[in-house]
Amino acid sequence: MNRINRLSPRLANQIAAGEVVERPASVLKELLENSLDAGARRVDVEVEQGGKKLLRVRDDGGGIHKDDLALALSRHATSKISRPEDLAAIDSLGFRGEALASIGSVSRLELSSRAAETDSETGWTVRAEGQQMETSLEPCQHGVGATVEVRDLFFNTPARKKFLKTERTEFGRIDEVLKRLALSRFDVQFNLRHNQRTVHELRPALSELDQRRRIGLVCGPAFLENSVEVDQRAAGLRLWGWISLPAFSRSQADLQYFYVNGRIVRDKIVSHAIRQAYQDVLYQGRHPAYVLFLELDPAAVDVNVHPTKHEVRFRDSRLVHDFLFRSLHRELADIKPEVPGSNQLSDQVPPETSREASERGDSEPWAQTAAQAALPLRDAAPIREAGGEYRFPTQASPASPAVTPEQYAKLFGGGEEAPPLGYALAQLHGVYILAQNRDGLIIVDMHAAHERITYERMKQALEEESLRRQNLLVPLSLAVSEAEADCAEAHRESLLALGLELERVAAESVVVRQVPALLKDGDIEQLVRDVLSDLLEFGSSDRLENRRNELLSTMACHGSVRANRRLGIDEMNALLRDMEATERSGQCNHGRPTWVWQSMDELDKLFLRGR
Repeated sequence: MNRINRLSPRLANQIAAGEVVERPASVLKELLENSLDAGARRVDVEVEQGGKKLLRVRDDGGGIHKDDLALALSRHATSKISRPEDLAAIDSLGFRGEALASIGSVSRLELSSRAAETDSETGWTVRAEGQQMETSLEPCQHGVGATVEVRDLFFNTPARKKFLKTERTEFGRIDEVLKRLALSRFDVQFNLRHNQRTVHELRPALSELDQRRRIGLVCGPAFLENSVEVDQRAAGLRLWGWISLPAFSRSQADLQYFYVNGRIVRDKIVSHAIRQAYQDVLYQGRHPAYVLFLELDPAAVDVNVHPTKHEVRFRDSRLVHDFLFRSLHRELADIKPEVPGSNQLSDQVPPETSREASERGDSEPWAQTAAQAALPLRDAAPIREAGGEYRFPTQASPASPAVTPEQYAKLFGGGEEAPPLGYALAQLHGVYILAQNRDGLIIVDMHAAHERITYERMKQALEEESLRRQNLLVPLSLAVSEAEADCAEAHRESLLALGLELERVAAESVVVRQVPALLKDGDIEQLVRDVLSDLLEFGSSDRLENRRNELLSTMACHGSVRANRRLGIDEMNALLRDMEATERSGQCNHGRPTWVWQSMDELDKLFLRGR
């Protein structure tokens, strides 16, 4: 073993750089966060060769005092915290004081600034050079704010440089970093240039309209057209932003932005809560899109858990999880058919245009998914009676007249408001209902729509009744870890409310005495182990409810409207009215869309009318 030596400042900084400086995009993230913490209202970013040759960030923030410039390039030097108590409630994006020193150790870095509180009109430039990273200071012409210029990234660490990707790939990551921060600060203008070409000019978005415009520029207009706004408050928490309609889904999780007090994070508690909220309405293998902001007391979240600050730890993760799930679950449940053009756009358009899908190489665009073969259908089609139930006719119902004069007056008379899904005109091949509303044509998948209606009624009926539990004739004894046994004991009452009775009988053993009656024939042992695993990791589990819902979904599927039997106009209209009153009626139990809308403008384009 060698003798213990003190590392040189440059070597220590290069080791630290290995944690926070992975590529040009990570450099930009650190510099942009410093600019925002300095109170900047405009940030200009200039990039050359994907950030490998040059990455320059200029802001109009408070700037850095002349006497502090040299200190800014040293490790663990920051103006954002000063006492150990400050770590318990961090409200800035940066706080470690390592970014500039780390970046300077693997590049040629130059920092120029003029502080707002000085009377001098002269700025100052500082550089760090040599093995000991000694600084040199000289005057320059500079406005209030700061400019950081990073040249020749990894010029002195060729082993790191060879892992960089192509110029296009590296710039794509830079572009994504800027977009993420632009979404977190609507009040700041962001400009981006690459190889002398302007890529983005994101002006401040102070009004709601401007914010939506920025969302559209960053996430695409399709997301904005197929999203609903969220704004929920409870227990000192606030969740606001935009979530996509279930029909607007992605083949990968590439359009998901979640911010905690303005800091973008990736957190398993957050991801689990959002997946759970979408679980009952999202098509298999698809991912939701969202831009969400969670605001809470800085003391309730610990951001000092990862060098790149991408992860956080909540003081009360169970509270945050339940708040996110309940807020989003309710918002999704409240999405009902609306008149196209209202604030909740429900024209179930595909999640991406064919051009977007082809550019990304998506082999499963929604247009193909939605056109999959229908579920196996029975021959009989139920008719809704006065009591709200459907009976199966022995023969097809006689055809009723299409839109009546009274209904026609509602659609086009401009008086009484017409229903969003309009009125039925006919059936197509015994599978689809064709209806017209004020603005165009509605096509409804008869089976999928009634399947959701039946499913929601069965869930509601089960919730209104007391949950039935089944005593096991022979209690099931399970050997578990001590942590799982502790968890079962701590959550005994909440598990019992879900119909699962667990009793701890030893340090590493529990006994299952009761299970929900609907799940009595399932794999009880695997179910209990999965539930305990979820409770240990997330503080909650939805497996019991999911298993129950799977059974109800199967029952609803087999008890719903089937194809190849004609429904009368009255029965079709009754189904449309039920859809308008049912939660989550835009998707069936398997996540497939239940209806689509074609506006008159879109139909006119198909037939080249008006040309």
